Amino acid sequence: MNILIIGSGGREHTLAWKIAQSPKTERLFIAPGNAGTATIGTNADLGVNDFEAIGEFVVENNISLVVIGPEDPLVNGIHDFFLGKPELKDIPVIGPVKAGAMLEGSKSFANDFMAKYKIPTAGSLAVTKENIKDGYQFLQNLIPPYVLKADGLAAGKGVVIVESLEEAEDDLGEMLNGKFGEASETVVIEEFLNGIELSVFVLTDGNNYLIFPEAKDYKRAGEGDTGLNTGGMGAVSPVPFANASFLKRVEKKIIRRTISGLKKEGIKYVGFLYFGLMNVKGKPFVVEYNVRMGDPEAQVVIPRINNDLVELLVAAGNGELKRQKLNIDKQAVCAVVLSSGGYPGNYEKGKEIRNLEKVEKSIVFHAGTKAEKKKTITSGGRVLAISSYGTNMKEALETCYESAGIISFEKMFYRKDIGFDLQE
Repeated sequence: MNILIIGSGGREHTLAWKIAQSPKTERLFIAPGNAGTATIGTNADLGVNDFEAIGEFVVENNISLVVIGPEDPLVNGIHDFFLGKPELKDIPVIGPVKAGAMLEGSKSFANDFMAKYKIPTAGSLAVTKENIKDGYQFLQNLIPPYVLKADGLAAGKGVVIVESLEEAEDDLGEMLNGKFGEASETVVIEEFLNGIELSVFVLTDGNNYLIFPEAKDYKRAGEGDTGLNTGGMGAVSPVPFANASFLKRVEKKIIRRTISGLKKEGIKYVGFLYFGLMNVKGKPFVVEYNVRMGDPEAQVVIPRINNDLVELLVAAGNGELKRQKLNIDKQAVCAVVLSSGGYPGNYEKGKEIRNLEKVEKSIVFHAGTKAEKKKTITSGGRVLAISSYGTNMKEALETCYESAGIISFEKMFYRKDIGFDLQE
């Protein structure tokens, strides 16, 4: 079958890497893709939100399955677009309709949904310029630190956590006045959950689901979880503290209630669902929903799936996931992200990446790269993810860092302490 993946980052390269291994895959296209995806499939110069062009491409190339990588086209309704076209409506799309994508597209929608279906999460208040006084009052009643989130999509950077009430009040005003553009026209103030984060992922056909391996990513740019928030500087899977009893709680109190709630809302959710969780004294709370695989979590989760991923995706698209069982690799997989100097602030592009061909012990997943005149150059803030297997997290990380030391580009940097808080 011919398959199209929408997106251009590390998550999409990882999906392409796994999908290309399937005997069911005849031709694989990635739109727009990157220098890494070009080595295992065919990149198509299409914008992720150019639905008309994507639809025409799907028809012209006899595409039988469409996998949506990033959240933006999902929130903008790409699945609904397919359902509304007679020539496209029967092609399985892996990714929810717009109504389901609001779990990520609107923090206030997600919080209202969780309250309705008794899904454990932090106490919160949605604030606009109209009720900013209520926001100030809510902040005054909280115990610091204070958490403020842009309601809409902000590329993983719309969260502010500060210690002082004065800072929180200032940040609330700045956010409502456009600090994150339209994304922060509404700001959600949340109670701070004190614990350790992890992510759990499911693939669902709307009725049944498969729970993928859990992961933990590291969002801060600096070592020791300092500095600005990024899209993720590395990840590990499995997560040592996520034992069977904890994950049973996650399934019972969070996953089942979410899938059931979506059905009750009349939302047919097909695709990946990502639960960003906080482990608070052994109890899981939802910090956020994402409506797709994480990045860089995909780079440690997907390599641990021993199944034919195409078989799983087709089953999800056809509502037949009940017949599938996951085969998960017992090895650990870790990833370290190599980034451009200055990220997540201003950074330069167009730097030549050297020695990629010399990496033998790890899988190099491309994120912000493009091919130019037989060279691979940087084109984003997060450039590469170095993923490695190991008998345990320590061994996998050692291999990651060994491989990272081989690659070079001007002003490259990476965190040297991924997994630091999980070391025994």
